[in-house]
Amino acid sequence: MSKNEFICDCNIIHQDVVSKVLGLMAEEDSFNKLAEFFKILGDTTRVKILYALDKNEMCVCDIANVLNMSKSSISHQLGTLRRCGIVKCRKVGKEVFYTLDDEHVQEVFEVGFEHIEHRK
Repeated sequence: MSKNEFICDCNIIHQDVVSKVLGLMAEEDSFNKLAEFFKILGDTTRVKILYALDKNEMCVCDIANVLNMSKSSISHQLGTLRRCGIVKCRKVGKEVFYTLDDEHVQEVFEVGFEHIEHRK
């Protein structure tokens, strides 16, 4: 199979398709935000945190124990995830419990994980 096998070798513009897609294109800001969302998910530690939070609401101490990391490291990563709207927290006394921000984050994470597991 040659490299060029998957290159379109025609000079035809399918104007109806091009016009349709151009009319549906999102704003540049939306693409930037989506790229940032996936960039944040591109860190193994953050993905492990999300995996744990997909299973259960947890405090920093519990996540640190599950991942065998320091509370400081986990707190730093949770701060990044919280600022990006991927996790949220609630405070109970001195404890802070984290969960995935909403069902959209949960769905993106679970579908991504299912895709990877299915390809094994």
